[in-house]
Amino acid sequence: MRVRSLLVKTLYTKPLSLTIGAINGVFASVIAAAYSGHILMYAASILLLIIAVSRIASVLYFSGRKTNRRSARRLELLYEIGAFSYSTVLGCIAATSLVLMLPTAVEVLLIAVALGYGTGAAARNAGRPAIAIGQLVFTLAPVAIGAIIVGGLPFYVLAWSIALMIPAIWSITMIIFNTLRESIGSAQTSAQLADRMQILARTDVVTGLANRAGLNHELVEHLMQLEPDSELAMFWLDLDKFKEVNDLLGHPVGDRVLAEIATRLKEQSPFGSTVARFGGDEFVIFCKVEGRKESEALGRKLLEDINRPIVIDRERLTIGCSIGIAVLPYDGEDADTLMQSADLALYHAKVNGRNQMCFFDPSMTRDLVRRREIEHELRAALTRDELSIFFQPIVDLETGRIRTFEALVRWFHPEKGELRPDEFIPVAEECGAIITLGNWITAQAAKAAAQWPDDITVAVNLSPVQIKAPGAAMGILAALREAKLDPSRLELEVTESLFLEDNDSTGDFINELSDAGVRFAMDDFGTGYSSLGYINKYPFKKIKVDRSFVSGDNVGVKSNAIIRAVAEMGSTLEMDIVAEGLETLEQVRAVREAGCTLGQGYYFSRAVPDYLAAMLLAQERDDDQPKIMAAR
Repeated sequence: MRVRSLLVKTLYTKPLSLTIGAINGVFASVIAAAYSGHILMYAASILLLIIAVSRIASVLYFSGRKTNRRSARRLELLYEIGAFSYSTVLGCIAATSLVLMLPTAVEVLLIAVALGYGTGAAARNAGRPAIAIGQLVFTLAPVAIGAIIVGGLPFYVLAWSIALMIPAIWSITMIIFNTLRESIGSAQTSAQLADRMQILARTDVVTGLANRAGLNHELVEHLMQLEPDSELAMFWLDLDKFKEVNDLLGHPVGDRVLAEIATRLKEQSPFGSTVARFGGDEFVIFCKVEGRKESEALGRKLLEDINRPIVIDRERLTIGCSIGIAVLPYDGEDADTLMQSADLALYHAKVNGRNQMCFFDPSMTRDLVRRREIEHELRAALTRDELSIFFQPIVDLETGRIRTFEALVRWFHPEKGELRPDEFIPVAEECGAIITLGNWITAQAAKAAAQWPDDITVAVNLSPVQIKAPGAAMGILAALREAKLDPSRLELEVTESLFLEDNDSTGDFINELSDAGVRFAMDDFGTGYSSLGYINKYPFKKIKVDRSFVSGDNVGVKSNAIIRAVAEMGSTLEMDIVAEGLETLEQVRAVREAGCTLGQGYYFSRAVPDYLAAMLLAQERDDDQPKIMAAR
């Protein structure tokens, strides 16, 4: 039906050709009436003029107007009535001129106009063959009949020629019609395919939501239609620990989880909202709101609904979520700024502990500027030797002797003074500078340890980002070779965050270095989720009990029982257990009695430069009876 509507529209296009044909016919009929002086000819000429004016007016009025299925039928019928009326009257005037035996010039004029109009109209209106052929027949048939009535060989030949002309023009008209129909059909198919491709290009395959391209398109459309003083809230959601679902249960299950989350988001979102999957496990929702209170209520509703357990193949999964919220026009007056604000709010929601929502605040932009400044200065610091390695001893709780030094990086900025590691290490991990920084720390620590007695090891903390970098194990082994340090004297401390995104590269890294003799320690034990599973899977030689069990606010009977359990496990597995954060004599005695073999903290020593570490070792070697309780 759409093809038919388009073909009907061709009847009302190019009104100039119809106007010229109508004017020619009217002039010819007026001339014939003047020569004949017959009242019937005058009446026919006036009728032809009225029909011509009506047709021209209707074509001009409806040209370019949009049509639907019903209006197309009406327009076709209107055009058909006008076309058939004009053709019939013109044909009858031409036939009458033959019957009345008007001057030859007048007869030739009318026959020429009739033939030209009939064939021309057939070509012009080929989009509707019935109209085209009808005009041809109604114009030429009266002329043929008039020629037969007059009689004589020339007129018989004229009638015969007209009779042959009609099927010939009919054939040509059908060829044009079929070509038009196929062209329009192909164009329509191409347009439908293009529309379909555009929809697919803007739709996420897994969830059926808008993808990033669809989000951008919808956002621009909403902003263009947004009324003045209206508010538009953007919710940027990130699923917590979704990678664990993919790694443990497989990507098909992960896709089903995403589809379920998408369904919940659509159900909870207000009417007129746009819900999109931005990528990975991130979703974006934006909708009109009336104030911050409504945005907060919707955010809480989304958070609660996502936290509901998901049951897939009898597996009960709980997926957390972090949400960043930004509101237009307060947090951005255009799409890019609004998205940046929501993204910053999401980042702070995750940093503040995940599974919560956070509204954008201008201070977040200042924090971002500060982080970018640190990133820039950190890269420069690596080339200007502003960084130093300090060493904190790890002491044998039984003998009081130093067994290991943990290498800790320090940054002494020439203008800002000392910057805390917790200020620049996260920035280094985000921007990727941690790879260069981590390799530098390992190399410097290995060089310092090579100067110590052979029984003293050095411990270096590794970032998950550094471990996942290509050639990470090769870089560490190269640093050991350059420092001429035995691999068994290097301990690499990793936290459980490394295994939250466990993959083959992590296992290959640990196994390759372990085979070379490097030792591994589990740092911050007790703060993660599956430590025992990791200890069973990987060749750890040492466990460091998190300082929160030793000197935290919740230290008590329960924490002591946990330390004892860990120490007993370590003894059974022939692993050293390190108690971190020791600050008092009572804490030292408590962890030693609980079974810990090593201790670390301010009670023994703060982190010191390499030359002081060497002095501590030299002093210890000179002391025949080291006194652990007196060491500071």
